Amino acid sequence: MCGRYASSRRPEDLAGIFEIEKWEPEETLEPDYNVAPTKEVYAVLDRPVKDADEKRPVRQLRKLKWGLVPSWSKTPEGGARMINARAETVHEKPSYRRAFAARRCILPADGYYEWVTGKQERDLEEEGKKKRPRKQPYFVLPADGSVFAMAGLYEFWRDKTLPDEHPLAWWVTCSVITTEAEQTPLAVAPADGPYTLSDIHPRMPLMLTPDRWDAWLDPSRSDPDDLRGLLAPPPPGLMRAYPVTTAVSNVRNNGPELLKELEGPEEGTLF
Repeated sequence: MCGRYASSRRPEDLAGIFEIEKWEPEETLEPDYNVAPTKEVYAVLDRPVKDADEKRPVRQLRKLKWGLVPSWSKTPEGGARMINARAETVHEKPSYRRAFAARRCILPADGYYEWVTGKQERDLEEEGKKKRPRKQPYFVLPADGSVFAMAGLYEFWRDKTLPDEHPLAWWVTCSVITTEAEQTPLAVAPADGPYTLSDIHPRMPLMLTPDRWDAWLDPSRSDPDDLRGLLAPPPPGLMRAYPVTTAVSNVRNNGPELLKELEGPEEGTLF
């Protein structure tokens, strides 16, 4: 899954990486080292510009809310629960299939956080024989330091309780697509493990390599069978993971110190 990530790149940098044609300075976000559901996040998308004479898709950097609200939803309250969409079923789930066909985006990140509980402790926890132990957070990122481009979906939702001219009349929300975690060795792994992404968690965000960006964002591609071919996992061996402070577990904590690599798990936590 993806429940927390870091996004600290400036919009100017993202504009160069993704060949952005349009972004509004007033939508600039501060670097966020502890992005949590319902926060506003950057999204890269191809869409015609409203009221423009030319209706071609334009590569844009937009500010969206993380937690997808389907267009048919009566209220936005379920958005915080719809932060992830599974790659295996995204084409058929009512909440995601329309967005999958027409409203795909890339959510740029530095990397994502995932928490580990040791297997024996996890088994005991599932059997109800032991209290939930402290979990050790790990930061997962591309080994070469490049942008972590997560496949995403976005959707529009109209708040019918507000007039058209109200600034909050329209919500634009998004979700991260996840896939099975890699079982091949990490490019760089901690000395004492975990050695694969699946050792950390069975799911991971679907990372799109640059050769898939244009095809994924192209709104003219709408056939589900064609699009499902773009959901293949990236080549193995591109990622690294390292332990970080448990301070990241509190969403109120935010700052570059959350990304500092620790020599090993913090005392009282487990791999």
